[in-house]
Amino acid sequence: MTLPEKLDIKYEIDIEGTLKPWDEDQITTEQIAALGGWDPSLGVIRIDEHDGSERVLDPKEVVKLTPGIQFAKNVKFKRG
Repeated sequence: MTLPEKLDIKYEIDIEGTLKPWDEDQITTEQIAALGGWDPSLGVIRIDEHDGSERVLDPKEVVKLTPGIQFAKNVKFKRG
């Protein structure tokens, strides 16, 4: 990515430790999963790096982007 391209990016979204460029003020659950490379049916967790809180996003939910949020797959556990 060249410097002019980087200057056009509004946001860098942290998805499981990898920064992804994004140029809109909001993003959907499905768009986050697509950027992260997983199926939306696995779910998406919003992580606030300021207070460590986590919340599972609803399907089709729209997230207004602000500094300090990260996203991860919703890991499901079951009895083995």
